[in-house]
Amino acid sequence: MGGGPRGGRGGGPGADAPLIYKGDTPARIDDRIATSDALVQSFKVLKTKRQMPLRPGFGTLGKPITLRANFFPIKFPENMKIYDYSIDITPKTDIKRLKARILQLVESDTQYEPYVGHVAHDRSERLVSAKKLKQPLNIQITFLEDGETRPRPNAQVYNISFTLVRELDTNQLTKYIEGRSHDYDPLPVISAVNIVLQQYASKTGQRVGQNRYFFRDQAPPELGPGIEAWRGYFTSVRPVYKQLMVNVDFCMTAFYVPGNMADALQHFQRVSRGGMPAKFAQGIKVTTKHLGYKMKKPLKRVENGTARSTTFQCDELEKNRPVSVEEYFKRKYKITLKHPTDLPVLNIGSKYKDNYLPAELCEIEPGLPYHGRLGDKETANMIRLACNRPAVNAQSIVNEGLPKLGHVPGMSPVPGFGLTISDEMTGIPGRELPYPKLSYKGGKPPNVNNGSWNILDVKFHRGAAIRNWWVLVVRDGNEVLQGNTDPRLRGLVEGFMKKCASSGMTIPATLPKLMSTPPLVSPFQDPSRAQAMDQIRDLIRTNLQQAPNAKPSFILVLLSNRDNYIYPGIKRLGEVEFGVHTVHMQLNKALGEPKKQDQYLSNVALKVNTKLGGINHLLDAADMKWLTNKKTMVVGLDVTHPGPTSQPGTPSIAAVVASVDQFFVQYPCSIRVQESKKEPRCCLTSSPAQMITDLADMMVERLLLWEKRNKALPDRIFVFRDGVSEGQFETVLEDELNKIVASFKKFDTKGRAGAYRPTLSIIVCGKRHHAKLYSTNSIYADKNGNTRPGTVVDKGIGAIYEFDFYLQAHAGLQGNVKSTHYTVVYDENALGADEIQQGTHTSSYSTVARRRR
Repeated sequence: MGGGPRGGRGGGPGADAPLIYKGDTPARIDDRIATSDALVQSFKVLKTKRQMPLRPGFGTLGKPITLRANFFPIKFPENMKIYDYSIDITPKTDIKRLKARILQLVESDTQYEPYVGHVAHDRSERLVSAKKLKQPLNIQITFLEDGETRPRPNAQVYNISFTLVRELDTNQLTKYIEGRSHDYDPLPVISAVNIVLQQYASKTGQRVGQNRYFFRDQAPPELGPGIEAWRGYFTSVRPVYKQLMVNVDFCMTAFYVPGNMADALQHFQRVSRGGMPAKFAQGIKVTTKHLGYKMKKPLKRVENGTARSTTFQCDELEKNRPVSVEEYFKRKYKITLKHPTDLPVLNIGSKYKDNYLPAELCEIEPGLPYHGRLGDKETANMIRLACNRPAVNAQSIVNEGLPKLGHVPGMSPVPGFGLTISDEMTGIPGRELPYPKLSYKGGKPPNVNNGSWNILDVKFHRGAAIRNWWVLVVRDGNEVLQGNTDPRLRGLVEGFMKKCASSGMTIPATLPKLMSTPPLVSPFQDPSRAQAMDQIRDLIRTNLQQAPNAKPSFILVLLSNRDNYIYPGIKRLGEVEFGVHTVHMQLNKALGEPKKQDQYLSNVALKVNTKLGGINHLLDAADMKWLTNKKTMVVGLDVTHPGPTSQPGTPSIAAVVASVDQFFVQYPCSIRVQESKKEPRCCLTSSPAQMITDLADMMVERLLLWEKRNKALPDRIFVFRDGVSEGQFETVLEDELNKIVASFKKFDTKGRAGAYRPTLSIIVCGKRHHAKLYSTNSIYADKNGNTRPGTVVDKGIGAIYEFDFYLQAHAGLQGNVKSTHYTVVYDENALGADEIQQGTHTSSYSTVARRRR
């Protein structure tokens, strides 16, 4: 989760922090950027083998501003050679922790000693060196766990060999970043430099994922029972025009509190008030020493039984009867358990054989990431710790992050390479794009300020017609309303009806059907909320069966609190099981003071109007010309993957949305489930991606609906693809591009004139990057110090050759705002920089969620 520290270590409001990072030091744009335009001019005569379009130019629209970005220049010696070696471990193991420990032991071997200070490895299968290693280089080690002083009985002996794969020439990288070698692949050198720069942090921090390192404070804040927050930093090398940079960002994640497992389970049971230990311990690794040596094992599961009640067959002790876990440890190891009856036993066995351990004999060591799902309170605590002003984040990155990562001048992680890193953020040019003009039905156009505008007393451009509607009161613990007879309910419903009518919607004058659930089963008795959802399902189903010919246009759901299961569960009931729109209100907001209530009801009315086919507002015709000057369909693609706590076999969900109307407001959807695949990762990013299996058929569905609504097919199509990492751009072109083109061929039929082939552009939208932009003057910042909506950057930190830009279309609600990174990976429409940048910015104002004032 992105964000930053709140002032001091582990907390604090950060209210006394400056609004602008280094606000008293004038920012200076890097000199290297001055020749960027000449670089683009050279592309006009550049011959390339790549399918991705070259950058056509830089944007010029908007007000010029100067920004800082969390990128730090790297200097490397001329003619530097990097020797790239593969690491082979025999016998083979695929366990990452084991390979890392083996290589840690190798570092203490006398054969390895001459190369210390000249080599770095990825703790797995690759080593890079500033000088040649002797060949062959084979090292043998006897395995020891960390903390052991002598090998255990029958300790495994490993042979490790290092084989030269290639020599990497950094002179080619220099030509690439200077714009003189477009077809050169920089990834081998970039990944090698990443290994070098991460060598220091890999020894001092705890790595989670590919490029994130975390460090435990002396008193880390507790997120929830047995879970604490660690501060850390993301680091990744990036090639930009005329400079190699390292991108450093602040991050936080959850770790288990280290200590005895019995203490952890007792604390969890006491604080969670009936929580399930199995969920808390999911994916955990425990360490035990009762065998006389240290052993780390992954936890298979937490059993239901205690050490006294859990038995197994042990012929060594008893051939005629099963033995309890308590008895086994008493007789075998002379250990008298302290918790034989009040704690569940742990199972550290394999898929085929159980192996029980008392919790009190197991330790949770420091540095064990928590991969489970955070609850509401834990999530709120994490957000509170992580969301801070940009200036606080920037200070943390420079003053704490760079030293902890070993990224400071005079502190080279591997001295033999001669790499040096600046501790000054790069200065880059940006622009603030103009806001589009909006119009509602009649009245004066609203004034857009900081990406939002006032929607009180406006009429929708086209109000939807509500035939009939229902209200569902969900009684879930916090009894804000006492069922559907509560007098405040009638006042709220009538107020919402008036708001819908005054906004231009057609709504019946009679009160809707009012439904109220019985008090839902408590989450302490029903942690998964399955019983609660059954109660809600039965209520809705009964009412639908009683009125089979009067299905509501939508159900207004009134929630007494926000629950991670109830809210999405009701959404699923409505959209999937019953085919009814649902719109939710939080009662603590809906029943607020009159002024805030009016604003809240206006925002809910916006959502209802859009869901029922209405149009809230229009964008000015001139602002939409980039879409309307030809028959255009805008398409969005994305794949949602199972989370880390999902059941094995859980599929991915692929979605394709596409515009159908001339105002680009309505985007009906095609959805498919598909097998979830573990995708390869690119060395420049940690984001996986998955291609859409049935994309051709889904595109056909969208085109058929567009044709039905518009009596023709579109002449051009803009596809915005979400969730694809930079390492997957080529896969998009090889896989999804071909499927999209195949969908066009489905329309080469007898009833149409000739082959159908609209012009196509594909733009990838990246949100999982770590590039952050920092205002250098309060004139160009919002009240929290964030850059303002409309901020765009296409020079200084983007691709050297490819057509990309960073655009912040929305205002940041909390924490350090992050732009979306757009890359045009395919373009038959000859898009210009200003056209796609301003057009994308303008189109973001057609969404429902923009109106907040």
